[in-house]
Formats: sequence, structure tokens, C-alpha cells
Amino acid sequence: MVTHPSGRRLRARLGSFLQYVLVIAIVLVFSFPILWMLLMSFKTQVQNLAFPPVIIFTPTLENYQNAFVQNPFLKFSINSFVVAAGSTLLGLLVGAPMAYAVAHFKRQDMAFFILLARILPGISYLVPWFIIFNTLQLIGSYVALILTHLTVGLPIITWMLIGAFEDVPSELEDAALIDGCGVFATFRMIALPLTTPVMISASIIAFIFSWNNFLFSLIIAGPDTQPLPVAIFQFLSYMNINWGGLAAAATLVTTPTMIITLVAQRYIVSGFSLGAVKG
Repeated sequence: MVTHPSGRRLRARLGSFLQYVLVIAIVLVFSFPILWMLLMSFKTQVQNLAFPPVIIFTPTLENYQNAFVQNPFLKFSINSFVVAAGSTLLGLLVGAPMAYAVAHFKRQDMAFFILLARILPGISYLVPWFIIFNTLQLIGSYVALILTHLTVGLPIITWMLIGAFEDVPSELEDAALIDGCGVFATFRMIALPLTTPVMISASIIAFIFSWNNFLFSLIIAGPDTQPLPVAIFQFLSYMNINWGGLAAAATLVTTPTMIITLVAQRYIVSGFSLGAVKG
């Protein structure tokens, strides 16, 4: 039975329409909490507690004003940037050679332990880290925060780069070795330039994870090194929850990471497509 061309076009258009509907539905489901948080940040406490929820209201900036009055957000932002950038940079310096060694020498057993370090919950590292840094009198320092956040970022960077280094053509590495380059020179001049997109995407993801990290920051940070996620905690109390202030603080915390993700999405997608994730 021969299908008429108009019938095929109709089915193709219907399939495209259903795909668009599915994409829009998925986007709405995942973006609804963010949109609701944004709406809450412009409502009063009475409006946030009202039932049924208030949809039409006069926006107020009082929650953002209170957030900046109650918390030094500029200082918290600088602390978050220092910790996230420091842990990401240190993760690259340690993770890139580690990933290349695993990929170059085919040490898949080491890759398993790297993945295991990412799977383990962060709280399992918290007590040992606290004991170590308390003994070294580093509680409340940038050094302690950067090292604890490295627990999150290093496995991500290493695991992504393992797949990228495995995709580097072995012929290029063999040619470099024949020309007299050592393993480190081959890594620096051949492997690193070819895996730059993956390195960028891994750095962005590690930075975002460090920026959003709350548990380590709450316990390890001091008054002068508290990052942004801790600011949200200030709006919670045993007696009351300031929903508007909480939503405003959460919006201020998540906005930088959302901007970074939107600006750098090309690098993230290209990094994954170049073998950053392997089955």
C-alpha cells in the first residue's frame, strides 16, 4: 500500500506538533518552582500564606530590601565566588592529570573509586573534615571551605575528563611519544588542547555545584567566610518562616548560576557531546 505524500506530511507535522507540546510541558514542569519562587519574592507574608494562593497582586520590593539589610549579600557573594573558583581551579589542577592517567594507562579500577567518591553523600565526609580542620585550626577559613568543596567538584571534573581523554586519538599520542615527548608533555601539548570544551563544561558544572553547596558551608564556614547559601538559612526560625524573604534570598542565590548556565550552555552541550559522559 502506497502512502500519499500529503498523508506523510500530515503525520510529520503532527509528530512535530506533539514534540513541541511535550517540550513545552517538560519546560513548564521544571520551571514552575522557579517561577513560583520569583512570585513569592514579590509578595507580602500575608499574601504568601493566603489560601487559595494569590495570583494577582501588587509587587513589592520589601523582601529584597530586607534581604540586603539583614545580610551582607555583597560579602557573601565574594565569599561564594572565592570558594567556588578556588575549588574549581584546584579541581582542574588535580583532576586533569588524574583523569589522563586513568585514561592513558587504562586504570578503570581507579575510575570506579572516583565515581564512588561522587556517589557517597556529602555528610559522610563532614565529620572527618571537621575533625581535621578543627585540629589544624582551619575552621572558618577559605582553605577549609575550598578543600571541602573539592570533595564535590573533583570527582565531577575527573569523571568527565576521563571520557574525554579516552576519545583522544591514540595515533596522535603515539606520534608525540615517537618524537621524543614524555607522557606529561604529550598530556600538555596533545590531550589538553583537544579536550578544552570538556574541560570548560566540567569547570562550569563544578563551579555551580560549589556555589550551591550548603552543608559544608554551614558547618565549616566562619562569620567572615559564609557564602551565599548560608544567607537563606537566616530566614528560617523555630517560630516563623519569612517566605517572602526566603524566596528573595533564594532568587539572589540562584540567579548567578542560571546566568552562567544560559551564557555557557554551548560549552556544556559541546563538552557532553565530545565524550564527557560515556556509557
